[in-house]
Amino acid sequence: MNGNSVFFQYWPFFVPLILLQIGLAAAAFLHLRKHKNVRWGTPTIWTLLVLLVSMIGPVLYFAVGREDA
Repeated sequence: MNGNSVFFQYWPFFVPLILLQIGLAAAAFLHLRKHKNVRWGTPTIWTLLVLLVSMIGPVLYFAVGREDA
């Protein structure tokens, strides 16, 4: 079994995860650009966290960083 066959074998599993990551990051980034108020930290720190820390960054932003309207 070479590396390519393993990749293509698990491709149906990776596609939804990749789409979920892109969707979460886009939603968090757009929300952060629209609403500048955050619970703690600065919007710049949250932007870096959302864009650079895959999957965990957007979830953390929505869970603890986003200030309620």
